[in-house]
Amino acid sequence: MLKLWGRLNSINVQKAVLTLEELGLPYERTDAGLEFGVNKSAEYLAMNPNGLVPTLNDDGFVLWESNAITRYLCARYAAGTFWHEDLRIRADADRWMDWQATTLSPGMGPCFAGLVRTPPEKRNLDAIEQGRVKTIKAVAMLEANLADREYVAGADYGMADLSLAPIMHRWLNMPCERGDTPNVARWYGRLMARPACQRVLTLPIT
Repeated sequence: MLKLWGRLNSINVQKAVLTLEELGLPYERTDAGLEFGVNKSAEYLAMNPNGLVPTLNDDGFVLWESNAITRYLCARYAAGTFWHEDLRIRADADRWMDWQATTLSPGMGPCFAGLVRTPPEKRNLDAIEQGRVKTIKAVAMLEANLADREYVAGADYGMADLSLAPIMHRWLNMPCERGDTPNVARWYGRLMARPACQRVLTLPIT
């Protein structure tokens, strides 16, 4: 059976869990990270030297990095659907998955950490505002991309949506001003109508 390590309030773990749920794969998940510990143990570090979550074990094949896990699961278990046969569509999905990691997450991280995981008296308001502004600019790119397509990489729900769904769920439910993004809102509504998204993407964000 597939084994996954990671706490459910991590967006990176949510990517992996959402992928497993959408593919209908049986798996065993172990809480790890933050208050659960585990991820700094010698046993865990032998699997994942970064000491981060998630980590996947598929019959002895150990993989870390959430987007890599999503790609692997889609390629192995959903070839022709989530792992699209059209190379250009697949490359488009790859592009947005990398964009999530390199452009969207760096801006949103300080904003989320400050507003959700830091007591009010300890917040760095300048860092929060800078992160908010960067995130708004990044989300504007996604808004433009979704102007003429139902899903991130085109007409079909796929691995780019799996990668972006958790972080956008977080962003759209954070206690801050975000501006109006109707295309993103429509896309998010389509995602949240899916049973797997309803199971994995739950409030409150923590």
